[in-house]
Amino acid sequence: MASINRVILVGNLTRDPELKFTPAGKPVATFGIAVNRVPYTNDQGERVEGVDFFTVVVYDRQAETTHQYLRKGSGVAVDGKLRYRSWQTDDGQKRSVVEVVAQNVQFLPRGGESSQAPPAQSDYAGIDVPPIEGGEDYPW
Repeated sequence: MASINRVILVGNLTRDPELKFTPAGKPVATFGIAVNRVPYTNDQGERVEGVDFFTVVVYDRQAETTHQYLRKGSGVAVDGKLRYRSWQTDDGQKRSVVEVVAQNVQFLPRGGESSQAPPAQSDYAGIDVPPIEGGEDYPW
């Protein structure tokens, strides 16, 4: 049976990229992206709009470039795939996350500048996400 796992998103960064390194020394950057939904009119005649938020993970040289040049509010086009990860916390609770593993990140014109200071650390919407281990998580 054939399967396809491909995601293409165009939006704006919700936070500055955070650069870390795997135990093997490979760079990994993570950032949030906000993507506007296509507006529609519901059954009551009300216009409905919305925004979806995603976490993007980028590897290798592209991770370093992303960290160096992108900031909160920057426009990006991300081409990649979805990855599901799960783990157990130190207190025994099960956690999971679905993230976009970017294979290509295109820088777009800025959607707006933010006057706020960047967050101290990304937090995956309040969930403590463990580091990605070595090369087994590489998407290619």
